[in-house]
Amino acid sequence: MHGRPRKPLKPEDAAASAAKAEKLRVLQSQFLHNHHNHIYSKEAVELSTKLLETNPELYTAWNYRKLAVQHKMTESDSDPDSLKSILDEELRVVESALRQNFKSYGAWHHRKWILSKGHSSIDNELRLLDKFQKADSRNFHAWNYRRFVAASMNRSEEDELKYTEDMICNNFSNYSAWHNRSLLLSNLLKRKVEGFVSKEKVLPDEYEFVHQAIFTDPDDQSGWFYHLWLLDQTVRVDSPQLVSSWPTPGSDLILLGDRCLDGCASSPFTRFHLDSRTFPLVLYFNQAVEGVNSSTITVDSELNTNKDLVWKPLSSCNSKAAQVWVTQLNLPDGNTHSSKVFPVEVSLGHSQGIISSSGFHYSNPFCFAFRVSLQLVETQPVEALGKEIISWRDESFHNYNAHSQDSSPISSLYQLSIKNDNELTDFEWRAATIAKEIDHFRELLSLINCKIGKLTLARLLMAHDAMTCPPANKFSHSEEVLELYNDLMRLDPTHVQYYKDQHSLVLLQQVTSSWESLLSRCFHYSNSPSNRGSPMCLQLKNLSLSRLGSFDKLLWVQMLDLSHNELRSIEGLEALQLLSCLNLSNNILGSFTALEPIRQLKSLRALNISYNEIGAHSIDTTKYLCSSPLSHSVGSEWNHGQTVIDDDIKSYWEAYFILKGLNLTQFDIVGNAIVNEKFKSFLIKVLPGLKWLDGEQLH
Repeated sequence: MHGRPRKPLKPEDAAASAAKAEKLRVLQSQFLHNHHNHIYSKEAVELSTKLLETNPELYTAWNYRKLAVQHKMTESDSDPDSLKSILDEELRVVESALRQNFKSYGAWHHRKWILSKGHSSIDNELRLLDKFQKADSRNFHAWNYRRFVAASMNRSEEDELKYTEDMICNNFSNYSAWHNRSLLLSNLLKRKVEGFVSKEKVLPDEYEFVHQAIFTDPDDQSGWFYHLWLLDQTVRVDSPQLVSSWPTPGSDLILLGDRCLDGCASSPFTRFHLDSRTFPLVLYFNQAVEGVNSSTITVDSELNTNKDLVWKPLSSCNSKAAQVWVTQLNLPDGNTHSSKVFPVEVSLGHSQGIISSSGFHYSNPFCFAFRVSLQLVETQPVEALGKEIISWRDESFHNYNAHSQDSSPISSLYQLSIKNDNELTDFEWRAATIAKEIDHFRELLSLINCKIGKLTLARLLMAHDAMTCPPANKFSHSEEVLELYNDLMRLDPTHVQYYKDQHSLVLLQQVTSSWESLLSRCFHYSNSPSNRGSPMCLQLKNLSLSRLGSFDKLLWVQMLDLSHNELRSIEGLEALQLLSCLNLSNNILGSFTALEPIRQLKSLRALNISYNEIGAHSIDTTKYLCSSPLSHSVGSEWNHGQTVIDDDIKSYWEAYFILKGLNLTQFDIVGNAIVNEKFKSFLIKVLPGLKWLDGEQLH
């Protein structure tokens, strides 16, 4: 059993175990001789039977028996009785092996293979399963096989659902039965079987059913996991939705040259500094989708007259599906008058093709527009760029006072969440269901101090806030949820990292829930508070963040300070395509692999990762001796013929593949274990545009 410590064997038991092992070695040696020499005689097959009855986990022996069966079936000249006899003997052997170990993967798979031949009766299988499920009602191997048998018998899913109910009523702790119930309900709802047409009719009864288990024995986790599945079914919208974009709907985007003059009247939230004649258009969905292309997304503007737009998924695993997609819009060639305004209209959902990973199509036609203008300003010569170092000291930032021309980069995003009539109909029962569940678990927690109850209440409160309208009232329960996660960190130190991550996500949702909340963390970067041409910095430092989120509200950010947190990774940061200055100093990033998202931040010019733990932990470099040197995607585009592997690249393989495509002019890495003179020389080589390294100007 799980969690039980092993005890040393008694001398007589140890001797018996050694004798059994010796017998097994002899059998196995004889069996392998027969297998390698393709011997399928009666004696050879009987020997494999003895071996499997002793050790049902020997998968090679099951494969040998498949070959032996195929050999015998070839010799039987398709005689039905002979074929049935051969396969019935295999069923007998499998049953004998299962009595030895009814959790043997190989035995269950072999039984499926036999029945798939179509010469054996399946009528006896449910009776056999009843025997094994009485021995262990939670045996997931048997439940998995039951699904195979039920499908083969064309047994209705309604009957199987009733069977799971009987098994659960017999034992609330039957996790496998709860799991099977979730699979059956998912299929019934997806196929809209009579009586299972809508979640509104089905899920309330399921909540009542699982309450019996949870309130009877709050310490048993099986019912809690099923409740979590029900919560997901209640709040999740199957079809993908567009939740944010940059530029935002209705915005007036002003594109500037390399340096804006003092006195520039544009808002820093709608201003983008160009260093080329392109700028990004970003779409952010509520789930990963594929099929985003010029056929499914129409962009009507003078800015893309040359050719079809190429959309790129921003994914860390080279997947064709991603939550965030980006394309580049081009300014027209030639001199553009500063007064010229380019309207841009983006349409999606008018033709099918955008589809989620779970197979649901984007089905809500939507159109939004924004305007783009180019402001001609005096720019410094190219050779002068990068000579001014970015300073992250507090005195370099000044409180930002909002001006009348400032428009919220998030207020219009909520327009993208407009629901169709069917979704509006669903909304009321979903919200009412969540509110009812909150009341139930408040009552439970008033009676007992239950860790998983606190976790469930936190999830329910966040689900309720996410469904609340209007947006101004969103996340009204965030303080209570944060306190719940603080309690859980104290009560359950074993899972403290998970609770810290969830606490961080809730805190970021709170910070980004309103324009006023975001403004309180926006600071003007300049040497003079009156210089409105300088960048706007969003400061999320000193918040004890261990995980990042809410990126859909931060697509506008060009300068971001995440210093003095507890970040181990920056997963999801690739969505911030405008980001040019990033401060990650004083976190606990352990390797360059944790920085993988910055590879897709092509506007990034200043990066500070000083005082982290890069190089402080040993790394298994043997896994990098291939075309994909990092854990998943980094380096998969590496061309053996074009990349010269010198000693520096071999020594700093991770750093090379993270940094090689960036155009950094400023890089701070002091305070990491990896830093020495050799590594600094490597950085200068791999970042040819670098002007500043650890605060020192390069010559």
